[in-house]
Amino acid sequence: MSDKAEGSDNRASAIRALVVHPYLKGGAGKRDPDQHLDEAVGLAQAIALSVVAAEAVALSKRRPSTLLGEGTVLRLKELVEEKEIGLVIVDGLVSPIQQRNLEKAWDCKVIDRTGLILDIFGARARTREGTLQVELAALTYQKSRLVRSWTHLERQRGGFGFLGGPGETQIETDRRLIGERIARLKKELEEVKRTRDLHRKARKRVPYPIVALVGYTNAGKSTLFNRLTKSDVFAEDLLFATLDPTMRGLKLPSGRKVILSDTVGFVSDLPHELVAAFRATLEEVREADLIVHVRDLAHAETEEQKSDVESVLKELELGDAYQARIIEALNKIDLLETEAHDGALALSARSASKVAVSALSGEGCPALLERIDALISKSMNRIKVTLDRADGAGLAWLYEHGEVISNQEDETQAHLVVRLDEANLQRLKARPGARIDD
Repeated sequence: MSDKAEGSDNRASAIRALVVHPYLKGGAGKRDPDQHLDEAVGLAQAIALSVVAAEAVALSKRRPSTLLGEGTVLRLKELVEEKEIGLVIVDGLVSPIQQRNLEKAWDCKVIDRTGLILDIFGARARTREGTLQVELAALTYQKSRLVRSWTHLERQRGGFGFLGGPGETQIETDRRLIGERIARLKKELEEVKRTRDLHRKARKRVPYPIVALVGYTNAGKSTLFNRLTKSDVFAEDLLFATLDPTMRGLKLPSGRKVILSDTVGFVSDLPHELVAAFRATLEEVREADLIVHVRDLAHAETEEQKSDVESVLKELELGDAYQARIIEALNKIDLLETEAHDGALALSARSASKVAVSALSGEGCPALLERIDALISKSMNRIKVTLDRADGAGLAWLYEHGEVISNQEDETQAHLVVRLDEANLQRLKARPGARIDD
């Protein structure tokens, strides 16, 4: 039993919560139960719940009625009463029947991991698209259980009503209302998706390469985003601090401009409803010219987190070639001991796809920009162009939209070797006066 989280949120309005992480004895799970419990506590604290107790519970088997064993249910009932707990978070998948039985046994609200993550996402979404996507995911989840009333449309705060509600209502009415709302949400999301497609096509006409930051939640993506773009996107030591994609222009060492995109953090056992609902948001990753996977190198389970992120990337159907356009930003090296810190820098020097950085201090960030620059250049077309020396506008256009490697001029002409992406290559071909040599 852990009471270390007590007092973590002193707000009087905070709900007193117990976090329980059930796991099978001798199970083949890749995550350490205590690490998983700590993450669940972090999820609860991310939505300002006051976690007064947390416990990892070993199961010999999953009971169909209550998931947990009878003795554990009774023991936790005493704890709920003793500490005046109003909410129990079961860090796992809980069926509607199990949820109802546990609520009766403990006389308090019970939510599972999916419900908690959905509530966090509901409280954090800021853009219209993010709000619609989260609500669709929440309703899809709620429709499968209808354990308590559908409070989404009358909520008093952020979130989607899993943490409270006025009580039971008619299931038939709920099901009809939810079904109608889901249908409307899907239509609205289609409109949003069309708008996003138009914006994406507009960016391709500009065009600048897209660099997408991905990573496990709380790996430091937003801090790195702010460091690189000198921006002020919300970045805090909280799980899921960023939900809606944010994009900013970024100038690379070569002078080339790219668009940097900060995306939602991934997490182990991400609810499948959210993977589907956020597919449009994550399309920024699918469309990206380069992916920077930000990893928390100081975390005890950094390799497991890497595996979780890669699993989500595979679900996005990026294709086999995406591995060639990923750079791993090994973040938080400022938190490492000297030997591990120096080892990370040595690995960075040896590898073309790994860069050790500290988003907080800025160490390694220039090297990361150089690596991004090099990989973007590698993906561009290298061509020879001949222009009249008098074509100053044409020369200026090449310097602005491409990377000029060499420029040799004679009395009448300029002979250049230039790197251009495919879109700008087509634009160059349409320009009068430019001759592309074979």
